[in-house]
Amino acid sequence: MNAPFDADALNSLKFGIGQPVPRQEDPTLLRGQGRYTDDLNLPNQAYCVMVRSQVAHGTINGIDVAEARGMPGVLGVWTGADLDAAGYGPLKTLIPVPNRDGTPMKTPVRHSLATGKVRFVGDPVAFVVAETLAQAKDAAENVMVDIDSLPAVTDSREAARPGAPIVFDDAPGNICVDYHYGDSAKVAEAFARAAHVTRLRLVSNRIVVCAMEPRSAIGHYDAASDRYTLHAGSQGVFGLKHQMADLLGIKPAQMRVLTGNVGGSFGMKGSPFPEYAGLFHASRLLGRPVKWTDERSGSFLSDQHGRDHDFDGELALDKEGNILAVRLTGYANVGAYLANVGPLMGSMGVTRNLAAIYRTPLIEVATKVMFTHTSPVGAYRGAGRPEANYFMERLIDTAAREMGLDSLELRRRNHIRPEEMPYKTASGTTYDSGEFTALLDKALTFADVAGFATRKAESEKRGKLRGLGVGDYLEVTAPPMKEMGGLRFEPNGDVTIITGTLDYGQGHWSPFAQVLTDKLGIPFERIKLIQGDSDLLIAGGGTGGSKSIMASGAAIVEASDKVIDKGKQIAGVVLEASAADIEFRAGRFTIVGTDRGIGIMDLAERLRGGLKLPEGVPDTLDVSHVHEAAPSAFPNGAHVAEVEIDPETGIVEVVKYTMVNDFGTVINPLLVAGQSHGGVVQGIGQALFERVVYSEDGQLLSGSFTDYALPRADDVPSFAMAFHSVPARTNVLGAKGCGEAGCAGSLPSVMNAIVDALGGRHVDMPATPQRVWEALQA
Repeated sequence: MNAPFDADALNSLKFGIGQPVPRQEDPTLLRGQGRYTDDLNLPNQAYCVMVRSQVAHGTINGIDVAEARGMPGVLGVWTGADLDAAGYGPLKTLIPVPNRDGTPMKTPVRHSLATGKVRFVGDPVAFVVAETLAQAKDAAENVMVDIDSLPAVTDSREAARPGAPIVFDDAPGNICVDYHYGDSAKVAEAFARAAHVTRLRLVSNRIVVCAMEPRSAIGHYDAASDRYTLHAGSQGVFGLKHQMADLLGIKPAQMRVLTGNVGGSFGMKGSPFPEYAGLFHASRLLGRPVKWTDERSGSFLSDQHGRDHDFDGELALDKEGNILAVRLTGYANVGAYLANVGPLMGSMGVTRNLAAIYRTPLIEVATKVMFTHTSPVGAYRGAGRPEANYFMERLIDTAAREMGLDSLELRRRNHIRPEEMPYKTASGTTYDSGEFTALLDKALTFADVAGFATRKAESEKRGKLRGLGVGDYLEVTAPPMKEMGGLRFEPNGDVTIITGTLDYGQGHWSPFAQVLTDKLGIPFERIKLIQGDSDLLIAGGGTGGSKSIMASGAAIVEASDKVIDKGKQIAGVVLEASAADIEFRAGRFTIVGTDRGIGIMDLAERLRGGLKLPEGVPDTLDVSHVHEAAPSAFPNGAHVAEVEIDPETGIVEVVKYTMVNDFGTVINPLLVAGQSHGGVVQGIGQALFERVVYSEDGQLLSGSFTDYALPRADDVPSFAMAFHSVPARTNVLGAKGCGEAGCAGSLPSVMNAIVDALGGRHVDMPATPQRVWEALQA
């Protein structure tokens, strides 16, 4: 009955909170034994191929499917008219952003297949289902779509000009929402009395998500149970279940969503897509599962894109360099239709993050969120947070240069101080913690900024221009959502965590298990994770907004407390003591003041063996718990980038990169480092390489990896990383989130370094060799 205490203590020491534990799923994934959606094949499944518009804007005169229907193996061809007749609902946006006058934003209806008009290249108009994939592809090429082309507009500023082609007749001027935040009169007065005003046009370029795994799905309707099962990559099965039920017009109980391994999402796979309704429509009619998998060329066209903001930024300062106000006026491109959070990023997302770590008394953001004839824009790693930090940091750096001040000193002068916490910002958020100046100073020392002059001189000897840039960032994580923390003691002795968040590359299994090991002393190797079956969930906010460890971690902690409460009652029976005299520590229930006790795993074993318990005493340690809220947290940090530019070619190389981050309590530093590295590389990609390009008539010119540049391994240096952890006061773990911070720090640090190397000449992202060379010639 007495478990070895030393073993439990060693387990917590090795696998508890703060330990660099490798990801548990990696051995399986690295051996190629993962199970992604396209790896799944159901008995008797058929295959679906989408037919997409080849023009960006036009009137559909007709769709001739007769030839395709008669081809070998074809089981059916359906158009938008068929899906409309079946009564499926529209695809919806989840974030209602109000206009400046309080009226609702424009939300044109988007059905799964276009009818009447097409609005971007890639807009789905029909789909074919056949016995084999090859047969479906052949038939799809023979669906004849007659479209009268109309003028198109792809740029948000151009879409706002008088006479621009109209995307939706019920959205005059192509405006989805005319967003405004702030007191215009007070901001104008601050600018009027400012000793200096910096003005800068700032563009956050549109990018393709480029997830490692293209989207894939299988829809299966079972007539016997009247239930629908969707196998698809997602960011959370519980939310997708309810959105799919709404789309299909069924009860949530009829819908089941299953997600296996997911090869990246970055926000893009977080919502239903047009293909899903078609899969279920065909499955109902054919009585068999229907599978669809996108190809990379289709992903460029049909996946949601990211970013695409164009702002005029203004920063007002007094003669000492204190910030008086910041103002953004510009445009956000949401594409041809509203994605689930499409209007958020360039409006409320930017607003909530613009102040960053600086005392900013006044903020004004005026955004025209515009429809264009392009792929819909959705959340992409940070969803407005990296953009806001980029805007503010470029304004700060430029202001310092214009005023003849040291940019680092200007930052320090405007930092919110620790003694000012909690600090309410002009955007309405309240920071609970942070040591911004101490963190910046630590990063500057860690990066050896004092030795930069020597490194710059060495670069000059080799004919290179060297620049140094700082990204001093803070981001607001996603808002509170309910999250499940289920704990199940299995017959084989394992303990299963059931969570509503979902790992699509982050590696949730290890840190969640570390929290449980730390709290209950359960052996790390006996902990399993279930996250991808909506039938097992009673709540779930999904993964996004860097909130997973705060939401699921808190849910696990609270569920563990319930296990302890149950365990004390059961252990009291086993140890022949009152439950009030039982204490729990390091995985053991003991009688207070004695060495008599029983380990939690032994207690679970006794329960499995049929332990006889009095009435009223719990007969299981299992818990199904819902954490009600995980407040936003405020991860922050300072990234220091150094670049070298070849003045003859304009080629930029990131040669040194250092970061110090405050992620609060770090559950697993190994995984946090991986998340940070990935975010930084994606930021470098946007800063130097990536840009979606459309022709004037809306054709996607950067529609493959031949035309769209991703960063490669030799485009980035090794990263130096350290922590300056100030635990959050708003959640039980003290965690602040880390998943998107790499982008928030890398965009401004890399671009500030380039501008520094160019002697202050501004260039927009991406800083391609041509753009940099042209700036040098100017």
